[in-house]
Amino acid sequence: MKTQTKQLLKALEHKNAIKLVLPLKDLQFFGDKTLYELKQAMATIGQQLKKVEGDLSAKAIDPSASIEDIQVQQKSKEDLQARFNVIKQQHDELEAEQQAKFAQQQAAKNATLGGIDNPQQKVTAAKAELIRSAMLNKPVSTEVRAVLGDDSSTGGGKFLPKTVSNEIIMEPLATNPLRGNSAVTRITNLEIPKLSYTLDDDDFIADKETAKELKLTGDTVSFGRFKFKVFAGVSETVLNGTDTELVGHVENALKSGVAAKEKKVAFAKTPKAGEEHMSFYRTGPTALKRIEGESKYDSIINAYADLHEDYRENAKVAMSRVDYLKMIKELANGNASLYAAQPEQILGIPTIFIDSATEPIVGDFNYSHFNYDLNELFDRAKDIKTGVEQFVVTAWLDHQIKLASAFRIAEVKTP
Repeated sequence: MKTQTKQLLKALEHKNAIKLVLPLKDLQFFGDKTLYELKQAMATIGQQLKKVEGDLSAKAIDPSASIEDIQVQQKSKEDLQARFNVIKQQHDELEAEQQAKFAQQQAAKNATLGGIDNPQQKVTAAKAELIRSAMLNKPVSTEVRAVLGDDSSTGGGKFLPKTVSNEIIMEPLATNPLRGNSAVTRITNLEIPKLSYTLDDDDFIADKETAKELKLTGDTVSFGRFKFKVFAGVSETVLNGTDTELVGHVENALKSGVAAKEKKVAFAKTPKAGEEHMSFYRTGPTALKRIEGESKYDSIINAYADLHEDYRENAKVAMSRVDYLKMIKELANGNASLYAAQPEQILGIPTIFIDSATEPIVGDFNYSHFNYDLNELFDRAKDIKTGVEQFVVTAWLDHQIKLASAFRIAEVKTP
């Protein structure tokens, strides 16, 4: 067997090899390779084959190319095609073997899922089956969906079951510091009033800027649907690992992606087309009012003072920690005690540290609202650059700043 393997390798490496007709038993030396490695090899040789085919076509129509040159390219093509066929055959067999093994494991697990007494263990096992089913393009069993709280109205479609969806969307791991300050909901076609209360007297709004804004933009906010995808790379090792490791790996990646998306849209200096309204730094008629100061500290205090008292009472400042430390350095002037003080003691208002806030935002963050559409989807994809399989969640998000009047951007005067 070792002799046959060496001969095969030598044949594969020979640049002028034309044909490789190999019995199945002689392909087993690839058995030590993982499915991922075989996918990478197929991708690499496939790219080379495509290039050689292009070169061959170019030479075939080039009158100046000699027959010998065309024959060399033809041999190279046949050589690469033979290599590709060898690896693909082993890949297909290994993939079929793994899928059959998974189907047996899934059947066994589904049969025993009802026998798991611990509710948390049952949910974890069901989540693992959901992920593995998606990665192998297999249908999710009704038992798994039932454990994860799936709505039967989906009819077995690809909607993300409620338990998984809630934990990914509503409980992100990588924190978005606006969570706990901004509102977060999961309601389809959400429409809410900009003010939480009204009076029968139209003049009850003391803040003239708010009154002007409501007249300009209306007194309600309608949330839209802006699609984004979060990818969790799942290696073959993780996929075949324990349920706890698989679920933890995928959920952590997805939660981190959701939190990152929220921060990105809320603090984008150059938002994507159609998403301009989501950013605190938006421009145009609904842009947040900018307040200047001689220093970062002065601009924040001035912005806070410029807020109407209705918003000032619950106001906080969102700023990067680096900006805060630079500000403290300027204020301290050699006095180390300021470094030990709490931010609220320095600024007089609570502080939200978020590096995405390249310019401090001062205001009542109750008027910042993230909403997710209910119809998250899950799917699988392959990263063609690395060959790693991806567990993908597609979600629809909108971030509305319900009242721009409730916020100010603090900026330092330019010299």
